[in-house]
Amino acid sequence: MKHLALFISMATMTLTMQGKVKKPVYQDPKAPIEQRVEDLLGRMTLEEKVGQMNQLVGIAHFKENSATMSTADLSTNTANAFYPGVTVKDMEEWTKKGLVSSFLHVLTMEEANYLQRLNMQSRLRIPLIIGIDAIHGNAKCKDNTVYPTNIGLASSFDVDMAYTIARQTALEMRAMNMHWTFNPNVEVARDGRWGRCGETFGEDPYLVTRMGVATNRGYQRNLDSAEDVLGCVKHFVGGSQPINGTNGAPADLSERTLREVFFPSFKAALQQGGDWNVMMSHNELNGIPCHTNRWLMTDILRKEWGFKGFVVSDWMDIEHCVDQHRTATDHQEAFKQSILAGMDMHMHGPEWVRSVVELVKEGHISESRIDESVRRILTVKFRLGLFEQPYGDAKTRDKVINNPVHKQTALEAARNSIVLLKNEGNLLPLDMKKYKRVLVTGINANDQNIMGDWSELQPEEKVSTVLKGLRQIAPSTDFQFVDQGWDPRNMSQAKVDEAVEAAKSCDLNIVCCGEYMMRFRWNERTSGEDTDRDNLDLVGLQDQLIRRLNETGKPTVLIIISGRPLSVRYAAEHVPAIINAWEPGQFGGQAVAEILYGKVNPSAKLAMTIPRGVGQISTYYNHKKSAFFHPVVCGNSEPLYPFGFGLSYTTFAYSGLSLDKTKIKAGSNESVNATITIENTGTRDGVEICQLYINDVVASAARPVKELKDFKRVALKAGERKTITFEIPQEKLAFYDIDMKYGVEPGVFEVLVGGSSKDSDLKKATFEAVK
Repeated sequence: MKHLALFISMATMTLTMQGKVKKPVYQDPKAPIEQRVEDLLGRMTLEEKVGQMNQLVGIAHFKENSATMSTADLSTNTANAFYPGVTVKDMEEWTKKGLVSSFLHVLTMEEANYLQRLNMQSRLRIPLIIGIDAIHGNAKCKDNTVYPTNIGLASSFDVDMAYTIARQTALEMRAMNMHWTFNPNVEVARDGRWGRCGETFGEDPYLVTRMGVATNRGYQRNLDSAEDVLGCVKHFVGGSQPINGTNGAPADLSERTLREVFFPSFKAALQQGGDWNVMMSHNELNGIPCHTNRWLMTDILRKEWGFKGFVVSDWMDIEHCVDQHRTATDHQEAFKQSILAGMDMHMHGPEWVRSVVELVKEGHISESRIDESVRRILTVKFRLGLFEQPYGDAKTRDKVINNPVHKQTALEAARNSIVLLKNEGNLLPLDMKKYKRVLVTGINANDQNIMGDWSELQPEEKVSTVLKGLRQIAPSTDFQFVDQGWDPRNMSQAKVDEAVEAAKSCDLNIVCCGEYMMRFRWNERTSGEDTDRDNLDLVGLQDQLIRRLNETGKPTVLIIISGRPLSVRYAAEHVPAIINAWEPGQFGGQAVAEILYGKVNPSAKLAMTIPRGVGQISTYYNHKKSAFFHPVVCGNSEPLYPFGFGLSYTTFAYSGLSLDKTKIKAGSNESVNATITIENTGTRDGVEICQLYINDVVASAARPVKELKDFKRVALKAGERKTITFEIPQEKLAFYDIDMKYGVEPGVFEVLVGGSSKDSDLKKATFEAVK
């Protein structure tokens, strides 16, 4: 190797003297990307290639955690890391040698630029790709815009907004010199105990697909601009229905369930939103860890779906094949299994390069297999323009992040994500003249927790809590605030008593309950990644607080701030007004206050069913009919609030559902058009989210009682009516039959259109598919 390097150096000197030196093809931005990739790949050593398949945590992250964590802490912590026995100097030297492809948990542009400068000292100057969990805006970085989390965004049923937020997030990330967001999470959330419900788009495959496609496309577009970022479609697959509700627990799912419920959102997001990156799931699927699952990574992703991008592991999950799944004897064996199954990049750790190089040299993995992964990774780096623009600058950053346009989007998204669940006696919107002195209390009344999981602390003046929002929107009202602290597990009985006493002199109570999600207090959270529950009740003294305040006889409004559905049974039965705000982001408090006082008419609908309790975790709306053949005893089989449900300050009436055909030929190009009229029968302008469901009445395999197949946001002025049409192509009727063949069977189909998934809210018409 030394002789070869000397020869190349001498040849270069000779060409220089002759005035004939040319840049390598890979450094020519005008050359086709494929040629640039092959030219660069041919110049790389085995060590450099394997280095392109590895990622490390950022140096600032490493320094902070090496000072506060023990080696034992690493075994269960999947948010923070350091590398025992490794120094910062080691990491810097690896970077200078070109043995690192990517860093994650880099939170400032300055650190991103520093790491790139180190990397530019390497022989081939292959730029780093900086990855970050920009789940709802680049919210882990200071001063960036914080939008509602995905579950709230999904509740708006606003696909265009999903695209806009992703585009703005991409601009803010590139302004911070960050290039890869670990989103969209297109898992279908079917278990409320699972702490990550809030970063998904809910329980319905069709809604998740529409929102996921728009989000991934918004990040990437064609992935050919310095304004684009790499999206990461995750987690493939099954982690959102773990056997015990905990993150990373096994999933046992039939191929039918995978193909009908869990695969569609991944397939569509990759094929329609840009097939550049997918992340595997923590869990084992039917006994095989997803990270070593050849069927998922090779047979499904690449052979069946034609996926061309690269596959990345999740947080050291390949290593968990040793200590959790126990399908490998050591890390090197796990690395081998994963690469041979189809893995391209390792998140994260220092063992990878040495171990994988040894595996290649010993003949366990071919170098050509390594080349496949490196091609995919280099292609993305070239497409992102990182070779030409590896650095960020402060002037651009300060103009782009949290700019007025982005802040307005975050506010509008929050307004459209908040669900009005109950409004008994039309308590809402509040009358400022009637309710002059208002009690405000609860753990989420005045805390940045309103931003949701995957957020870090932001400057106080840039975050609107509920209390701030109320004082902004109703400045003449006397808001009496009783602070319950931020921690639901350690609420003070004395503070609860204080709030009850204060209510006696107030005209109305506003209680802000829910869960705690902020990551800087990782071990105190009650919702979010790796924060799973064995029940869905309010934690701590929150239910007592609500009950006692309601029993004062003063009108009470409950605001729920949470990333998962919570079974607020007492409130559903007794509290007159309930708002489910999810995790509404940076301007969540203002949006909540605007809705409370009628400045904004709520329009959101639930993207996830709210069950009565943990015994109803499988009460998703698109269940099979036999799921409730026998009603439960000593209880109620109906959820508290169904999927697609949400109230408004006006009312809507549906009429005249009609189909343009009563028969179509199964398997043809024929489609059915469903037309319905919606009238705003109230006195306020509003937006109705009209939902279309399909029920395959009789089929060769049991089908769900109904499945969402389309939706539209319909703006109606008071008294206005509109007639809208849905096209139902046969693709929306297809399923996997008794022989697992995909297509449309002859038979009768019900078309159900209305304002929620609840039967009483739906109009019905039928047509038949014939042979």
